[in-house]
Amino acid sequence: MAVAVQRVTVLGAGSWGTAFAKVLADAGRDVTVWARRAEIAAEIRGEHTNAGYLPGVDLPPRLTATSDPAAALDGAEAVVLAVPSQSLRANLTSWTGLLPPSAILVSLAKGVELGTLKRMSEVISEISGVPDGGVVVVSGPNLAKEIAHGQPAAAVLACADHDRAVAVQQASSTSYFRPYTNTDVVGVELGGACKNVIALSCGMAAGMGFGTNTMATLITRGLAEMARLGTKLGADPLTFAGLAGLGDLVATCSSPLSRNRSFGERLGRGDTLEEAQRAAGGQVAEGVMSCSSIRELASSFGVDMPITDAMHRVCHEGIDPRRVGAELLGREQKHEWS
Repeated sequence: MAVAVQRVTVLGAGSWGTAFAKVLADAGRDVTVWARRAEIAAEIRGEHTNAGYLPGVDLPPRLTATSDPAAALDGAEAVVLAVPSQSLRANLTSWTGLLPPSAILVSLAKGVELGTLKRMSEVISEISGVPDGGVVVVSGPNLAKEIAHGQPAAAVLACADHDRAVAVQQASSTSYFRPYTNTDVVGVELGGACKNVIALSCGMAAGMGFGTNTMATLITRGLAEMARLGTKLGADPLTFAGLAGLGDLVATCSSPLSRNRSFGERLGRGDTLEEAQRAAGGQVAEGVMSCSSIRELASSFGVDMPITDAMHRVCHEGIDPRRVGAELLGREQKHEWS
């Protein structure tokens, strides 16, 4: 039977961390956000805004913030990890002694760790000591700004321990946010990681002036890549037809609110990686890093992921996007499902 969760800590005050904290508060939970920068914590606490990440959004009164991780985690019944995937290990290592032993750990991070090739729930389990399958993973078509403005959306909460997923589901259900549960953690996490890479490719195509046919082709062939890798790693193929697969892929590849798509668009227009990063306020899109780790993971299992490989070559080997586009179109002809 799922345990009721009332006090929730969200570690990370970026757009998605803040938006998910708002969802939890709107669902009637008492929420504390940890912000790395004290001025952001003060703004959330005093002004009930986080203008740098979610301009024009009023945050609920029961949502507060601090830059002290010990204070943030004191008494938490659920802890939401909302930091970038490649910095999750370092951050969580510094927090391990502060985590309440009975708290449900929830991951918002979408990526595959460079070097170890671990999914985020595996990193969390390793560092925290929570058994494999005990971390709740959140994924789906969840563009932060739209959710923060109360636009209707759905998500998937995946955990092998179904009661934990149900507890988070009950704590995050609102009139505009509908969470579903799932036990396929592998599929949900791989969908969330891979879609960022495919969104980069869609952005590049848009930046080069290509239209809807190209986008639809990249989305569907990207979905095929995701499903091939997921199935090889033991995921349920149906997961990739759901919110954490196709749903998240369509949203991230299509919306100008998607950081990965926007970053890719700059690269497609001819910007260098450094120029695109400066235009994004110094932030690198998750897909830029994940394309390398996902490529390596796929290679280790003998899975063909040509779009992912192309994104790695553009981002990390300096290959012109037009060249890799021509190479993708010139690949050996084959059956669609082979």
